Amino acid sequence: MTHIARPAANEHAPYYAGYIDAAEATLAPRGLADVLALLEAQTADWQALMATVPEAKASVAYAPGKWTLAESLVHVSDTERVFAYRLLRIARGDRTPLPGFEQDDWVPTSRAVNRSLADIIAEMYAMRAATLALVRSLDDEAVAQTGVASGKVVTARALVWMIAGHMQHHFGLTRERYLA
Repeated sequence: MTHIARPAANEHAPYYAGYIDAAEATLAPRGLADVLALLEAQTADWQALMATVPEAKASVAYAPGKWTLAESLVHVSDTERVFAYRLLRIARGDRTPLPGFEQDDWVPTSRAVNRSLADIIAEMYAMRAATLALVRSLDDEAVAQTGVASGKVVTARALVWMIAGHMQHHFGLTRERYLA
């Protein structure tokens, strides 16, 4: 496994900078060495956060028109799955442009409201375990690979950081809005 440095601004679409910033802002205060350490730590963070959340909270949205906690957590897994698939394809040198996805179209069809909170959380952990296995397999050449996703140039390196940052973003939202 290689050290995966923060991606340069030209390695991702501008709207992903917030996720990359969120990942970077978490490293030093937590004493984490790199983005892989953050990816590893996030599972324990979620386990601690969700340990005492009652099932009834799953169907609660923090404001009218917002997703329920269950929908938000399924979105986290769905997005990680999409980003990890992009990471796999790009790290393997596949130059086929990858399509975007519309998160707001996916949430209603996720059927999160029909699932238990424990099942949704278990899926998050399984998804992260698969992502970690993929990231640990990458070398310098793989993380430097470039591809196109959602019509924008992106590197494998940027996707690793986006995965960590997206989860960090939702960790904050969950803690501050759903569980406050």
